[in-house]
Amino acid sequence: MIVKDYPAAPRPDDPSPEPQALPNSPAMPLDALRDRKQLTQMQMAQLLKISQGAVSKVERRSDMFVSTLRNYVRAIGGNLEIRAVFPEGDVLIDQFSDSRQEPGSTPRVSSRRYERKAAPAL
Repeated sequence: MIVKDYPAAPRPDDPSPEPQALPNSPAMPLDALRDRKQLTQMQMAQLLKISQGAVSKVERRSDMFVSTLRNYVRAIGGNLEIRAVFPEGDVLIDQFSDSRQEPGSTPRVSSRRYERKAAPAL
């Protein structure tokens, strides 16, 4: 059986206002991350400008849009990074980052959920 070393629980007399980021933090679900940042679902709802019920739904999902997860993480002060992990090393996937957008261009917004791409001319 493998036992991971988890950080010690914060002491009540600890003067630091917020838990320190850990380089190798254990994986955790969104609700635990929110709890760690000492935020309630109602506070998250206010930050995200959505209802408390919508926050609850996001926290229970196992599949969501990358933008939804990015907005959730940003609301609590973080940045979302997506990495592919290989035996020879990790690769940061930048396809979903805002910084990938061309300078001066505006994001394309469509009212259609799925768009068909035209077939290439022969």
